[in-house]
This record gives sequence, C-alpha cells and structure tokens, in this order.
Amino acid sequence: MALKLFPSLFLLFLLNSVVPCVLGFGVFEVKHKFLTHTQRRNIHLLRAHDVRRHDRMLSAVDLPIGGNGLPSATGLYFAQIGIGTPSKDYYVQVDTGSDILWVNCISCSRCPKKSDLGIELTLYDPKSSQTGTSVSCEESFCLSAFGGDVPGCTSSNTPCQYSVLYGDGSSTMGYFVTDLVQYNQVTGNSATRAANATVTFGCGAQQGGDLGSSSEALDGILGFGQSNSSFLSQLASAGKVKKVFSHCLDTVTGGGIFAIGDVVEPKMNTTPLVPNQQHYNVNLKGIEVGGSLLQLPTDLFDTGDKKGTIVDSGTTLTYLPEAAYKAIWQKVFQNHPDISFQTVQEFSCFQYTGNIDDGFPEVVFNFENNLTLHVYPHDYLFQNEKDYCFGFQNGGLQSKDGKDIFLLGDLVLSNKLVVYDLENQVIGWTGYNCSSSIKVQDDKTNAIYTVGAHDVGSAWRSESQNSLLLLLLTMVLTYMFI
Repeated sequence: MALKLFPSLFLLFLLNSVVPCVLGFGVFEVKHKFLTHTQRRNIHLLRAHDVRRHDRMLSAVDLPIGGNGLPSATGLYFAQIGIGTPSKDYYVQVDTGSDILWVNCISCSRCPKKSDLGIELTLYDPKSSQTGTSVSCEESFCLSAFGGDVPGCTSSNTPCQYSVLYGDGSSTMGYFVTDLVQYNQVTGNSATRAANATVTFGCGAQQGGDLGSSSEALDGILGFGQSNSSFLSQLASAGKVKKVFSHCLDTVTGGGIFAIGDVVEPKMNTTPLVPNQQHYNVNLKGIEVGGSLLQLPTDLFDTGDKKGTIVDSGTTLTYLPEAAYKAIWQKVFQNHPDISFQTVQEFSCFQYTGNIDDGFPEVVFNFENNLTLHVYPHDYLFQNEKDYCFGFQNGGLQSKDGKDIFLLGDLVLSNKLVVYDLENQVIGWTGYNCSSSIKVQDDKTNAIYTVGAHDVGSAWRSESQNSLLLLLLTMVLTYMFI
C-alpha cells in the first residue's frame, strides 16, 4: 500500500543558532555537546570521539548539526526533545550516521546520573506518561525489527527487547516503548503551533562502557539514517513529512539549521546515493589540490565492503585512505619547505603568521554528476592556541578496517547547506552562510516560507522552550562501521 504523505508538515531542527520555522516543521534546540562558544577543549578528544563513534555507528542516522564545527571548539551536538504526557525534556545526541533512537530508562541499572556537559539528565519512566506503552514481542514492529520470529517471545505479555554491543565495547540494552513526541509545527514565517506524533523507541535499561560515563553523558542517541524504523521514516509513514532533511552547521557565529522538508532556496546540484548502503555513501571520482588533479589509483574510489565514501556529520574530522592523505599533504605543503611541524596531541601542527587562505591551496572533492565539495584552507587548517593543525586524518592509522574509506565529517561539511533527499535517493550541498536563512516549500499548498537561524540560548529559547521539541527513534539495527 502506498503511503499518503503530507509534505506540509516539516520538522525544523534548530542548532546552536536556530531557525524560525516553516509550516509543519518540528522545532527543537541543538547544542554543542562538549562546550559553549566561550570554552575550548583538548583537541585530542576530537579524535577519541571519532574513534568511538566509528565503532558505534549503527544502521541509522546523524545529522547533526548545531554548535560550532571548528575542531578546536566542537565535537558532538545534542538536541533537547520532549517526550510523554506530560512532556519532559531529554538531551539526545543528533547523529546522521545511525538509525537508533533510545533514551535511558527509569529502571536502568548502569545509566549515568549526571553529566559534565552542564545539563540535567532525565530518566524516562513509561508509567509516569499517560501516553506511554510498552511494545509486545508479538506486535508487527517487533516482528519487523527481528525479521520474523522474535527470540524468547512466549506470549503477548513479553516485551520486545533489544541488545546492542558496539565495537568500542560500550553497549545498550532494554526494550521498546511507544509514546508521544511533541514538537513545534510551523504555520507560517516565524509562526508555529504545537504538534505531536506517536513514535516507537528504545528504553535503555542498562548501559555499558562509554555510554555509562558521566563525562560526556546524554539521555540517549537520536539517529537520522535511512532505516525504515528511524524517526524520520516513522514520521513519513504516519503521513507527517517527506523523507527529505537538511542541515547547515555554522562555524562563524555558531549554531545552524536542521530541517525536514523541501528546500527551494538556495538551489544546489546533487549526486546519487549509492544504493543498498546503511550510510550516506556517494561516488567520489577525484580530488584536486590547488587546481591540480591528484594522480591516485582509480580503485581507491571503488565502493564495496569497507570501501567507498561516506558523508557523516556525526564525525568531527575527515578521514582519508593513506594514499589520498599523503598526496594531499604533499600538495598542501609543497610551497612551504621551511615549515617546522610539531605534534600537538597527535595532530601535526605548525606556526604561521600569514593569511592561511592566501598561503595554502583549496582542496576540491569531485563527485558523480559534477557535484563538487570545496574545502578551503581555513576549513582543513584549524587554529589551536598559537598553532595551525592539519585537520585531514590518515584513516589507515586510525583503524585497519577503515583504511580504505573516505569519511567526510564536519571538517568539510561545515558552512554548507547539505540536503538529504531520500525520496529521490540523492544528496547535495552548497557553500552557505548558515547563520542566515533558507526557504522551504509546503508541497501541499505550494507556500514558501523563510526559515532563519537564531541563537537558541537567548530570546528564542525563553519563548519556545515550553512548546517542546521532538522525538525519538526506534530500532536497533546495529552494525559496526569500523
């Protein structure tokens, strides 16, 4: 049976700087996980975060976008969401590289009780919500999740359980529940009304490893991947939205935009998504540095098992196969033989007094359908105290299994509007001022609304924090990316 979609419902995810909404948009705040714009953090934590993340990538979603994408000032991003009746606030990591959506449950035996991120953690209690119900192992959602027979399912009273073991040794286990998620639906330019949707998601009963740590603890993870059980897919199946979303991460003033709906301005070119992949894989065709095409082995760009190119806003840095990394390094620094490098928390750093955009070349990634991704020196050379550090990473040194993968993270995605069109299986981007605005169309009425960025921490938050946000996700189709 074909799904009846009502594109008039858009979800707008507001990052550190956020956006007034568009008709049918769900709005929620997204903050930087590690720090505010006035704070700095040890840059080695960026790589540690990426390593853990690559070990934890599931078959679902990130999109992360919010906070400040500079490697010296950012890492993860998190959103404040509303769940239950009456609604309570939860902070979840926003991630386009995974599908799983879960929050820590009241019955959790090893869930963190506090966080060093300066947020108040909340345990979800299905019994305290007037709309919360558990999911039976005999229900269609559970049968679909397990692909048929559910192990240990003896009766309709048996809950649908999940258990995920991640590659970094962390784990989550619990059971599925269904509850109401509240968000702000846009009814015009900067005008919203409260809306809600019934969503099935994981209720975490036990966390292990890094997920139980209080240093970077959150209430859960919100994925924005392609799985049919993802939050986005559930909203689409309910006729709430189209399967199109976008994000724009601002490293200049902080914040950005995360929206579900058709973006009509700015215009942009697109490239096909590689079919039957669990992540947002695209076909990379070549790399230019300073206008010269790098002479790289053609099979380096092949797509296959543990090969190919992945767009992932949940990763802070950008990881390249060793051959590509060395070729880019050589071209970037060939006109600076006198530069003296020093290792700063495992990054190659150097001092430079000139304008880096004038002194170093632009890097351009070329994709199928002539889509290009321009990475400027101020993107891949990030400032750490008095030094500049090289942001591209040698994937071969990070993980043996990931040595042949191009993983494009926030280092190259920041200050660009990125659109994921799952309806047409394409992805596109364009350089953009992420603190400005975009235009989104209501496909039902053809009305076009302007959505602009705002500072979540100031007026918008005080006016809107009680009108609640969004969501959750379901499913634990887990897979280890690295």
